[in-house]
Amino acid sequence: MTGLQCKDVTMKFGALAAVQMVSFSLNPGEILGMIGPNGAGKTTLFNCVIGLHKPSSGKIYLNNVDITGMKPHKVCRLGLAKTSQIMEPFQAMTVFENVLVGALHGGRMRMGPAAKETERVIELVGLNEYAFKLSGSIPVPARRRLELARALATGANILLLDENMAGLNPHEVDDALRIINQIRDSGKSLIVVEHIMRVVMGISDRIIVLNYGSKIADGFPEDVVNDEAVIKAYLGEKLSSLKVA
Repeated sequence: MTGLQCKDVTMKFGALAAVQMVSFSLNPGEILGMIGPNGAGKTTLFNCVIGLHKPSSGKIYLNNVDITGMKPHKVCRLGLAKTSQIMEPFQAMTVFENVLVGALHGGRMRMGPAAKETERVIELVGLNEYAFKLSGSIPVPARRRLELARALATGANILLLDENMAGLNPHEVDDALRIINQIRDSGKSLIVVEHIMRVVMGISDRIIVLNYGSKIADGFPEDVVNDEAVIKAYLGEKLSSLKVA
């Protein structure tokens, strides 16, 4: 089976199990939402998938290749990239140069094709006006888009977005949703971690929920948000009663 599969992934830091026996799959062309309280293990799980952490146990497969514990640059070159909730662009480089790095080193392109891909990605995410500005000087919404652009430029077919819309206003969120849907329509698959329920409900084909490192739900959005365990652990009340905008 193509796509991404995690099987019984556990990540321990000493006696603390940050992720416990988590299994899930991401199918080609799918958007999988991932929600849960702060500290639930979402970012740790992402870091296991991309190779920043080697799981204490369990297996991770990308298009049937065992990538468990593989170095991040090798995982990237197999077609999987991640954005970070803590934005760390090369601040002394322009936006264009930051995205170019993704194409050159992640995508292993030659300079000519890499530059053309950089132009395409910058236009896709709406960063044309900032292309030749230093990345350290652009506003937060643009930095969020830059984080996404750098991942896209690697040519990865699977993107893990870790709170890529944090700090955005509703109009900026709408723009981000439009871009994500365009990315999916281009044939890519995504896992989206967000606390904005309007986002998760609006774009996810399925949702998984983590709490205290364990998966407590996995299913269609309308089923997950009405799951009593999810309501108790995360939502606090049924979605129909929440302000999700």
